[in-house]
Amino acid sequence: MTPDPRPPQRVRVTASTAGRVPRPATRGFALPGRIADEAEAVFSRGLVRAQLRLALGCVSSFVAVAVVLTGIIAALPTLGDPVLWSVPLSWLLHAYGFYPVILVFALIYVRAAARNERRYRQLAEPGPAS
Repeated sequence: MTPDPRPPQRVRVTASTAGRVPRPATRGFALPGRIADEAEAVFSRGLVRAQLRLALGCVSSFVAVAVVLTGIIAALPTLGDPVLWSVPLSWLLHAYGFYPVILVFALIYVRAAARNERRYRQLAEPGPAS
């Protein structure tokens, strides 16, 4: 018996698509292959950067307001003259004056973070086919 001079015929093996489980969406990084994954990764990185900018902006603004408030209290020695419940007013301002400022910056941050995430969802979700 002589060997066949033709190379053996190749057989392509593929999986059946029936009952196939869809691939889970990636969170924050892209697996190679799909353009949608790469776009999602770009949008995710953009969201993270936007949230970081927002956090740094809120923290630096809060620190600036706190320094100004402390400077005003230090610059006005007459704030120590009035006494409430045997405690000078300047001490009360130092003790409790920052809480409303913290609350205002917290509300600003929460609203802006929610707005960033809403914008991200609008970009990341596919729109209706037109």
